[in-house]
Amino acid sequence: MSATRYTYLGPEGTFTEAALRTLPEAATRELVPMVSVPAALDAVRGGEAAAALVPIENSVEGGVTTTVDELAKGTPLMIYREVVLPIAFALLVRPGTKLKDIKTVTGHPVAQPQVRNWLGEHLPDALWESAASNADGARLVQEGRFDAAFAGEFAAATYGLEALVTEIHDAANAETRFVLVGRPGRPAAPTGADKTSVVIWLGDDHPGALLELLQEFAVRGVNLMRIESRPTGQGIGNYCFSVDAEGHITDRRVGEALMGLKRICPKVRFLGSYPRAGVAVADLRPLRPGTSDEEFLAASDWLTQCQDGRF
Repeated sequence: MSATRYTYLGPEGTFTEAALRTLPEAATRELVPMVSVPAALDAVRGGEAAAALVPIENSVEGGVTTTVDELAKGTPLMIYREVVLPIAFALLVRPGTKLKDIKTVTGHPVAQPQVRNWLGEHLPDALWESAASNADGARLVQEGRFDAAFAGEFAAATYGLEALVTEIHDAANAETRFVLVGRPGRPAAPTGADKTSVVIWLGDDHPGALLELLQEFAVRGVNLMRIESRPTGQGIGNYCFSVDAEGHITDRRVGEALMGLKRICPKVRFLGSYPRAGVAVADLRPLRPGTSDEEFLAASDWLTQCQDGRF
């Protein structure tokens, strides 16, 4: 395995590359752009890279389904950290292009909902066609296949383009969350402000099946930050659930919740416990009474005393 190589959703000039370069270790790694999220992750699975940074969630459009699905299937991988990047688009054009000249535009499919209102107001007649990534859209503009692309302003220099308009976004404070994914190993050390990700498959379909799953978290005071259903590919109505929960697998409340899920679900895939980006312990709400590690341990000691006849 190449311990010095990280892959990412390319080509050069994507928001994913910008997010990756915020990591201190990126300065000492070979950063390799890949044509797709599956390609970036397969390079890790195949030992060609130590890790891959890929987008997984957007504050406007929700989950990045390609990443969610790739982490649920195939050879298991693990998330070791996350990066949250503020997102604003620039309209990139070939030098000399005016707004009135733009008849065709492109960008990543996730970008379109984030600029739809701006497009409707300023380029209502422009034809949109999706690209593999925002930076790939910039490359297509460079090649003359489109008049303009929505991408990061930083991509303009890479592709010899100009930013005709900057700071485009329909939603204020738009962000995208990226995850650094590697082969399975020991989870990142707990920080007190962590997140645990799993994929859960339901057993037989019966009334309350999803509620039973959620109760494993709720009764232990584990807050869910994201839950998303995804088709398993085994027919209509067959779904698995991608879940992000507050806490670390070494927290007793989280560990017991995962054990509970393992008892009642046919398959649970642990995707990792890792530090939450931009969140400190002081930012967290207090734990619900009865859910701290100390209280779980005290309850366990009490049960042992009862079993030993030491009331």
